[in-house]
Amino acid sequence: MRALRRLVEAAPLWLALRVFRLLGIERASALGGWLGRHLGRTMASRNRIARRNLRAAFPEKSDGEIDAVLRGMWDNLGRGLGELPHIHELDTLGGGRVEVTSDLDDPARAPSPAIYFSAHFGNFEVATQAAIQRGVEVTVVYREASNPFAEAIVQHWRGKRGGVWAPKGREGARALLAAVRRKEAVAIMADQKLNEGVPVPFFGRDAMTAPAIAELALRHDAPLVPVRVSREPRARFRVHLFEPVEVARTGDRDADTRAVLTAINETLEGWIREKPDHWLWIHRRWPD
Repeated sequence: MRALRRLVEAAPLWLALRVFRLLGIERASALGGWLGRHLGRTMASRNRIARRNLRAAFPEKSDGEIDAVLRGMWDNLGRGLGELPHIHELDTLGGGRVEVTSDLDDPARAPSPAIYFSAHFGNFEVATQAAIQRGVEVTVVYREASNPFAEAIVQHWRGKRGGVWAPKGREGARALLAAVRRKEAVAIMADQKLNEGVPVPFFGRDAMTAPAIAELALRHDAPLVPVRVSREPRARFRVHLFEPVEVARTGDRDADTRAVLTAINETLEGWIREKPDHWLWIHRRWPD
């Protein structure tokens, strides 16, 4: 019965992605945004979490401004879902839909091996397509869906891009370490809460932050490259690679790890302050 219930729960996702696939990316993005805005406002518990997070992060914002950020967040989430079955066809090497810019010395070629990090910001899925089309062997660590049927549906579309997709946990940790040892690139979403992590400031409050990304960079001398995907009108995107985060080695591993994590959180906070509607405020990033 449990498997049947999960199958029934995943069926709307399968159907929605098939419909989005038929529409083409611009119409799918527009429909996804419309659905996100209208369905998102019915999710009372998620909106309570998001409002609490937004009020703490932006105490200067009015209720109307917070409402606008929430509408934009749900719009962005819906658009991301609508765009999912089209990302593997995006041309990031010169097509008009994706612009790739870089602060690195060679914008045409990102460093590999490297540890790339991003956040649930804009359509973060586009960054993997940009890396893979440039011949970067990348292992992506992601949070697995709790419903195995939904997980299979999403991974079906992600798999069309290529790369290695490793779910967070023991499997992801093994895949991450193996890729780093092979001198390949890895990609990590650095904005998720880890209860067993390190308390590091984020929007003025300590947030439990996973130390693995900093520990890998310190142990394997791999550059930590921030990658931001900003949303542009009509299902267009800008992927920007920033200069690597400075990784200092003082001999105090705990202090060095905390310094790297602080720099990462400061980077992500800067992006979110610039475009707050691009980020996932419904995540329980801070302790209640």
